[in-house]
Amino acid sequence: MRAYFTDPLKLLKKLDLTAQQMNFSPTAESQFSFKVPAAFVNKIQRGKIDDPLLQQIFPVQQELNHQTDYQKDPLDEVNSLSRPGLLQKYHGRALLLVTPNCAVNCRYCFRRHYPYADKGHLWKQIKHNIQLIKQDSSISEVILSGGDPLSLADDKLADLLKSLESIKHIKRIRIHTRFPVVEPERVTRQLIETLTHSKLQIIMVLHINHAQELGRDNQNAIAGLRVRNITLFNQSVLLKGVNDTLEDLIQLSEALIKHQIIPYYLHMLDKVQGSAHFEVNEQEAMMLYQQLRAQLPGYMLPRLVREIPGEKSKRPIY
Repeated sequence: MRAYFTDPLKLLKKLDLTAQQMNFSPTAESQFSFKVPAAFVNKIQRGKIDDPLLQQIFPVQQELNHQTDYQKDPLDEVNSLSRPGLLQKYHGRALLLVTPNCAVNCRYCFRRHYPYADKGHLWKQIKHNIQLIKQDSSISEVILSGGDPLSLADDKLADLLKSLESIKHIKRIRIHTRFPVVEPERVTRQLIETLTHSKLQIIMVLHINHAQELGRDNQNAIAGLRVRNITLFNQSVLLKGVNDTLEDLIQLSEALIKHQIIPYYLHMLDKVQGSAHFEVNEQEAMMLYQQLRAQLPGYMLPRLVREIPGEKSKRPIY
């Protein structure tokens, strides 16, 4: 967590850009803090205002535009908690919110307004939630989320896995994370050993929106996970100005398959306040996806979906 940019203006100076060029908003930054690893910044093209990586992380004036159909909790997660820090939306699965911390603060994040201070990220609640999972034999998979679960120190993560391993009906652990892509040094030897020595099957779902995010620096991190038989999936969000062209999506799938990462979901934007400028409407998304289907083999095609509050599964768009 050492080499991070937390000042948007210092980032702009490094990239030879100005606040006026980027339509920088201090108010937007104060509402959702700015944080991005240097490793991710090194992939941003200098002097390019519309760089797809820069667009994902930079606070802009458009975030302040009020849209009536955009909410602070678009998936109604606060009201869906079984207990603080424990979400049970889908059959056979339980999601643990284990930390409020992330590798990078993405401006379109559906939890950018989530009330972590009083809704379940505290470590002391984890043990109680594990007991609740233990009592429900219908649960076979536990999803670690947050925040980013790899924000936890290696020893804490190891303790968490050991606690879950003791539950007989748990078969799999799914970890949703950005770290191997945006801060590949987080994939330490100790982390890999912790994951590969678990008695449970480990599935890791990465979050990569653009092929430019995959470079030489994270090839070793991803390969280190892959060679230890950790199943790697990817989920992306369809974002205007980031990956909303046929060429962008083809290049992303090509890059994923090259690294033996399975394209999993292409999400429609969750309508969280501050993210409306990223929206690709459903009709445009369907047309784009139809073109993508015609270009890619089935194993390279992610599923285009939208999450609907209260529904028991994600809704396919096409």
